[in-house]
Amino acid sequence: MEPRWGLLWLLLAAASCLLEGKRSSVPRGIRVTYSSATEDCPGLPFFSAEGYVDDQLIIRYESHTEKMHPRVDWLNTLEKEEPKFYQRYLSILRNDQEDFQENVHMLQKLYNQSGGYHIVQMIITCEVREDGTRSGCWQYGYDGRHFLKYDMGTSTWYAADKEALRVKWEWENETDLMQRFTGFLESTCPDWLEKNDHYGSNSSLRKEPPLVKMSSRTEPEDGMETHVCEPYGFYPREIDAFWTRDGEVWEVDTHHATSVAPNADGTYHYWMSLHIDPKERGRYRCHVEHDGLQDPLDLELKVPQSRSNLWYIIGGVVAGVIVLCAIVGIGIFLKFKKGVDEQRNDPCTSSLMTNC
Repeated sequence: MEPRWGLLWLLLAAASCLLEGKRSSVPRGIRVTYSSATEDCPGLPFFSAEGYVDDQLIIRYESHTEKMHPRVDWLNTLEKEEPKFYQRYLSILRNDQEDFQENVHMLQKLYNQSGGYHIVQMIITCEVREDGTRSGCWQYGYDGRHFLKYDMGTSTWYAADKEALRVKWEWENETDLMQRFTGFLESTCPDWLEKNDHYGSNSSLRKEPPLVKMSSRTEPEDGMETHVCEPYGFYPREIDAFWTRDGEVWEVDTHHATSVAPNADGTYHYWMSLHIDPKERGRYRCHVEHDGLQDPLDLELKVPQSRSNLWYIIGGVVAGVIVLCAIVGIGIFLKFKKGVDEQRNDPCTSSLMTNC
């Protein structure tokens, strides 16, 4: 049940801490996630592997195609100029697919489970700071909860329960596994950051201006209004978005996403909300600044539209039918990722481990 990391070669770029929509200087790093399940499910195949750069999905491998699907253009250039290199790691991913499918069944036996939906997940990260220091963490999850993790900086293992302890005792004495951890942190991570500088140097020229969706509703409890501003489809990732009142930055009664999040097409999205007295609606604006815009946007708040309760009922029923399978599969995966986010201050968990 030894993990193998065929996707490490393609994770090559500047990764950041959670920026919360603000510009900042950040360390560089990479993140890989593997998922393997007992059943196929819409949006979550038997096996998938993803590579992230700065919280942006750059490539995805899926078991039903057994191919790597680049999400950034420069990876196509890499495939053409270094085909043997590309095919080598495609072969590794196909082997990983078999290994992780076996892992699911082995963990089922470990927990005395005879059937049902179960999923194994792996997240591995590396961070290189401006002073050259490096840190990394490997984490293994089962059914949406932590199972094992390893802090590469302190060479420390963490087991979640007695079943995980049994695996820990086996793996911590495996020389080959420990060499992979060391090689990933000391060689693979910085080597591929350098390769990214070569192939991805033109990616910084891309600029996609944000589109902005404005929505609003009246709260039945107190008659106050909640307004949501959602910039989306923008690139690069850095964006300044905030509420203003009478032309001044306004933070009172506001909420916002914890970070700028990636879309499947390589662009990003963000949201923020505002709770106000409807009599003062005209004083507020959604202010957005981005390198893809010639001028900043200042968008007025919309008047809430009333909706029939019937449409809420219909929408709820339809949504329930559509996402039934996804609740079982994707919900477990997101639960594990949330656990990773909540442990960002843990000695083992680097700031890159966000929405793994």
